[in-house]
Amino acid sequence: MSSIAANISRINATLPQGVTLTAVSKFHPVEALMEAYGAGQRVFGESRVQELVQKVPAMPEDVRWHFIGHLQTNKVRRLIGLVDMIESVDSERLLAMIDAESERAGVVTRVLMQLHVAAEETKFGFTPDELTDYFRRRAFESLKATHICGVMGMATNTDDAARIRTDFTLIADTFRTIRTDIAPDLRGFDTVSMGMSHDYPIAVQCGSTMVRVGTEIFGEREY
Repeated sequence: MSSIAANISRINATLPQGVTLTAVSKFHPVEALMEAYGAGQRVFGESRVQELVQKVPAMPEDVRWHFIGHLQTNKVRRLIGLVDMIESVDSERLLAMIDAESERAGVVTRVLMQLHVAAEETKFGFTPDELTDYFRRRAFESLKATHICGVMGMATNTDDAARIRTDFTLIADTFRTIRTDIAPDLRGFDTVSMGMSHDYPIAVQCGSTMVRVGTEIFGEREY
């Protein structure tokens, strides 16, 4: 068994039933992805449009590609129809562009709304208040070819486990408020994507249903 296969097996053994492992494969070669695929991994996360577009034809057709990076509106069209999910919708403008391009292409694109709760100003996304306001306004009802499946977020980049837990709890609480109190009629709103290599066990404890793990699977990335 390759080290990549062993890593996937080890990580999956720690995940409760119902939690999806997204293998963050950005900056890693197709050979490494194929090792993961051989170990049964089917969900892969990429954060650069150009890299994803190049990898899709090189991998088997049953791979489910997730785009997890900051997405510029002028690059949306290249992703539509290629990806199973865009996890990083960080503005209403981007969501409108995804919807328009999906309708044009005749496909429905699944997305997650990105929450910004971390201390870093450089991270993108809606604040919890902005996102709950979006759903209170029922702005999602205008979408024609986009399905909002849930939320995605990152914790502050710190070794402080208490801060990480606070961030993940806020993401999960925002998700539950939307699903239970604001828009209980939303169908298929069931995904909380949070947790990366260094903090996914805490994320799972806080209610994550999807973790994005790269370094723990593939090792340090190759630039």
